[in-house]
Amino acid sequence: METPLALLAQLTAPAAPAAPAAPAGFGISGGTITAFVLLGILVLVLLYAASLYNRLVALRNGFKNAFAQIDVQLKRRYDLIPNLVETAKAYLKHERETLEAVVKARNIAAGAAQSAAANPADAAAMRNLSGAESGLAGALSRLMVVVERYPDLKANQNMAQLSEELTSTENKVAFSRQAYNDSVMTYNTARETFPAVIFSGAFGFLPAELFQITDASEKEAPKVKF
Repeated sequence: METPLALLAQLTAPAAPAAPAAPAGFGISGGTITAFVLLGILVLVLLYAASLYNRLVALRNGFKNAFAQIDVQLKRRYDLIPNLVETAKAYLKHERETLEAVVKARNIAAGAAQSAAANPADAAAMRNLSGAESGLAGALSRLMVVVERYPDLKANQNMAQLSEELTSTENKVAFSRQAYNDSVMTYNTARETFPAVIFSGAFGFLPAELFQITDASEKEAPKVKF
């Protein structure tokens, strides 16, 4: 049995220091880590989407600008054709149907070109232009075949000059068309590759149409030998 002095000594002895408590909130739960990971992924996806959008806009503007170069040459071509027909008319009195076919095809092509120029990204408008241009090229080729049978018309200096200008313009159209098709291919490839294909449709970037030759007669510019 402890004596009164021993009990008094225990009561008056200093207490042992308490162990320091762990700071509140020091540990990170698994749910918090998952949230941070998901947030990081979302940020990366948004950054990629913004970069993709800007790139597709630049590529789309590129092929639209390329078509503008085609449009300049097409308008020049459409301006030359009525003068060509008017010159030939005096000599081709028995070829009225051939001349009318050229004029009709020219008007159809001019209308199709106007629609395509308003929005080269419109695939239907570009297909319509390709078909109309092929029809015009075929009509012009038939006219050139007829001209070959009329020596006096072939010798006409105005006819020779117009034919030369038309051939030169046709060559410029072909060159500009190739540049346009290259731009379209670059754009389509960018929007169709993974993972861009997941976002491109949602952003409104639809496939662009090539300006293709659909008629064999258009592969070469109509020429008249003088």
